[in-house]
Amino acid sequence: MDSFEGIIEFVAVAQSNGFSAAATQLGCSTSHVSRQVARLEKRLGCVLLARSTRVVTLTEAGADYYQHAKMLVEGLQQANEQVNRQQVALSGTLRVSAAGGLAEHFVGPALMEFVAQHPGLTVDLDMNSRLVNLPEDGIDFAIRYGELNDSNLIARKLVNRPMMAVASKRYLQQHGTPKHPFDLQDHSCIVSNKDLWEFNIDGKKEVTKVKGRWRSNNANMVLNACKKGLGVAYMPKSTFTDAIAKQQLIPILEPFWGQGTSSWIVYHNKQFMPLRVRLAIDFLLQHFANWDETSQ
Repeated sequence: MDSFEGIIEFVAVAQSNGFSAAATQLGCSTSHVSRQVARLEKRLGCVLLARSTRVVTLTEAGADYYQHAKMLVEGLQQANEQVNRQQVALSGTLRVSAAGGLAEHFVGPALMEFVAQHPGLTVDLDMNSRLVNLPEDGIDFAIRYGELNDSNLIARKLVNRPMMAVASKRYLQQHGTPKHPFDLQDHSCIVSNKDLWEFNIDGKKEVTKVKGRWRSNNANMVLNACKKGLGVAYMPKSTFTDAIAKQQLIPILEPFWGQGTSSWIVYHNKQFMPLRVRLAIDFLLQHFANWDETSQ
């Protein structure tokens, strides 16, 4: 079993680029980390880390060894946490950023269910639609919709969100029913996040630019404006489920509805996040694993 000694320390040094930073991360002395890595290198018969006064880098052998060692350490951490889930009472504050109809009607209630299972846990749910900086704003993870541009974040797909176009009966009686997405250029459209709407036309993605009398980045505002007859709305299907059931809105352009985009859980390096954050993410992923936009 002594062949495993030094692996945790080596992985910590490789990830933090230094012995002192690794010692802080592991809660031990720098000399202990250095000694354990040196013993590991001696057993392996090769140098894993190139040391200098300013920086520590991986050698070619070290880089290859790190890829295998990292998976070993992560697997051990996950095994430990799996046991701890049954023994540790979660505490502290879970800070989440989310906005939009999915967050309000589905993610929020799911997090309420999660926090109800952990009496010592507090949740701070920020429903502001602004794009937050997770580390600077102290956010543990965020729910984001659409294309993701920040390559520094880890993203896990939460749900797929196919689209639906609708309008009120009053609007369609006054302005007629569009038969093709390009007809929308002659209609009043209720714009949410963008005025370029993507449809499926002859098996290809086609974009049409729309305009209208009402614009809002809030899904409920778009929904209510559509009910009031202010124009055509085009959002994920679950936004309109209740209104369609109550015959307040009518689906249109169905053959052309696009696949839409996905909603994601995004966060920074998962390896050292608090257990409450990891379990909350796992809970949401499991909660929405079989979620169907069309049945909501």
